[in-house]
Amino acid sequence: MSYEHIIVDRPADGVGRVRLNRPEALNALNSALMDEVNEAMLAFNGDATIGAMILTGNDKAFAAGADIKEMDGKTQIDMLMTVSLVDRFDFKKLSKPVIAAVSGYTLGGGCEIAMACDMIVASESAVFGQPEINLGIIPGAGGTQRLTRALGKALAMEIMLTDRKLGAQDALHHGLINRVAPLDEYMNVAVGIAQKVAQRSQVAIRLTKEAVNKAYEMTLEEGLAYERRNFLVAFGSEDKVEGMRAFIEKRRAEWKNR
Repeated sequence: MSYEHIIVDRPADGVGRVRLNRPEALNALNSALMDEVNEAMLAFNGDATIGAMILTGNDKAFAAGADIKEMDGKTQIDMLMTVSLVDRFDFKKLSKPVIAAVSGYTLGGGCEIAMACDMIVASESAVFGQPEINLGIIPGAGGTQRLTRALGKALAMEIMLTDRKLGAQDALHHGLINRVAPLDEYMNVAVGIAQKVAQRSQVAIRLTKEAVNKAYEMTLEEGLAYERRNFLVAFGSEDKVEGMRAFIEKRRAEWKNR
């Protein structure tokens, strides 16, 4: 596929890469870019050679937010009839994990997209925030929900009501992201994590991702029941047989992803 606003890479390591590519606008999220990201991610998700995905921007900006010029002048009905960022970037519906590799401005919709991913690796220059309050609006793609779940009510309130920014180390300290790395290393770190994921049983990866995401939506009792269900499903896979046999025989497992 040929894309205008993203760059897609499919190397031989089982990790699909999608790079936001509107550098002149700090990767601001317009409808065309969002549609392309969604299309590329769905294609990777259906590709048997891909075991994990990376979503990234450039060193200066992962994404500085939604494209305000595109939203200016839109009415309530215009926005209602537009496919939302939440729906476009509901990565929990993808069976394969998505890792955000972010640097520089990771603000507004950019922060919300990063939080929608399964893991986040940041460069030391990354800055996270939800500055929508400055526009007289509120976060509309999961910011009030995911940021609060990640950081707790008090800090999330301060970030969204006062436009406080979190640097990479603060984001790591508060549990928003997984890793911080130097600017020239953060992509390598993200790729390393993604490669480890891609080398595992894709059956077990999918069942684990589903169960972890359910932890945000269910009571503990319901979540434990869901986990038990997925645990039993794994016992019906060829990968379960191969994984346990490889462990006993002290060799590397050869996954069938079945």
